[in-house]
Amino acid sequence: MSSIRLRLIVILLATTGAVWCCAVFWTYLSTQHQVERVLDARLTEAARMVSSLITDHHIDVAAAVEAATAGDVPPEFTVAEGDYNRQLSCQIWSLQGQLVSRSASAPATSLADHDKGFRETTIKGERWRVYAVINPTLGVRVLVGDSLEMRDRLVGDVVKGQLVPALAILPVLAALLWLSVDRGLAPLNRIASALSGRSADELHPVGEDGAPREIRPLLRSLNSLFGRVTQARERERTFIAYAAHELKTPLAGLKTQAQVALRSDDAAVRETALGHISTSVDRTGRLVRQLIDMAAVDSAEADRAREAIDVAAAMREVSADLENLGIARNVSVDIHAGVTVGRASLNRMLLHLAVRNILENAIQHAPAGSHVDLIVARDGTKLRIEVVDQGAGMTPAQSRHLVGRFNRGSRGGEGTGLGLSIVEMAIQKLGGELAFDQRANGFVVRVSVPAGWLAGQAR
Repeated sequence: MSSIRLRLIVILLATTGAVWCCAVFWTYLSTQHQVERVLDARLTEAARMVSSLITDHHIDVAAAVEAATAGDVPPEFTVAEGDYNRQLSCQIWSLQGQLVSRSASAPATSLADHDKGFRETTIKGERWRVYAVINPTLGVRVLVGDSLEMRDRLVGDVVKGQLVPALAILPVLAALLWLSVDRGLAPLNRIASALSGRSADELHPVGEDGAPREIRPLLRSLNSLFGRVTQARERERTFIAYAAHELKTPLAGLKTQAQVALRSDDAAVRETALGHISTSVDRTGRLVRQLIDMAAVDSAEADRAREAIDVAAAMREVSADLENLGIARNVSVDIHAGVTVGRASLNRMLLHLAVRNILENAIQHAPAGSHVDLIVARDGTKLRIEVVDQGAGMTPAQSRHLVGRFNRGSRGGEGTGLGLSIVEMAIQKLGGELAFDQRANGFVVRVSVPAGWLAGQAR
């Protein structure tokens, strides 16, 4: 069921109906108990009255029987349907077992064979509730009883009289519930109308003033989403603007160097121009690749793309990807993987891009003839990776500045200003931390990410 309104209506009707049925059942039991108590008291009173009248000789036996059984059902149990008059039946038996007298509604056979108190009997298929009392003065036993079927019909008529109005009220109750739920959901309808009227550029927060308390968490989540979308669109605009600017500069340089090479007759000038073109192509190619990497990281979902990774082997793959760059820069990469480093559940693409960009920056900024250390270790539940190069260091402020897009540092080398920004985005999606440190043996970039370590060691 997709409609909240219908769902609430069904739930309210179901709970109301359940409470109503319980009330009907309780009413039935209560009414049955009260009717039985009143009618039992009436049986007792009638039997004792007959015994008293015949003892005092104020009335003959037949008249006493008629007087005791001629009363109607008490007014509180009288209903429009059915005739409950003269429902009592009375018999007077001698202690020797002879029938002395009986009422017109009483059967010819004895209602019961007990001496005193209540008993339920069945005579010719009809159930009776009988009260007996012995008159020792006259030596007789007085029996007064009424039909249990008559009692059941009386209880049923009383409960039926209460159910009919209740059933008539149910449609009114359903209509009131529908109107109440509709009115209660009106704030949601107003919010939906306000949002449907917005354009794609209207991402300002939805006002919470006057909104019901239950809807405010939804509005806060919605406003938070609007904020994230606004930030993402702002990043996209900035990214496009900077990317266009960064691509424009090398393309203009390529055109200029190409024109120089075409117009010059000097072989040395042409050779120099072609060298600049080659350098610009490499730089532009790296920029394009990093732009693609940034788009991939931005759209990645770390938790949905986890896989089992041999961490040491993955680091070797990253180093192999940058082997040509290391040869060109005359910088070697040494991998130090601890013996405890094995297999972990991680997003391979995010880890690869983060480490690749860190290692590429280190190679770019390391002095020729030096080496870069790639240290991999298992730190409790986390994977710790450190890249140490022997290039010029940076202050903490400069390090924080470098993680911004297109922000270049003061260290040597040609950079695009995107490497550490990609690293930061990837590490954040992996739920880890990025840190910088300056040691005596060089500049350190440290990454620490949560890793779901798997059984078995790396091969």
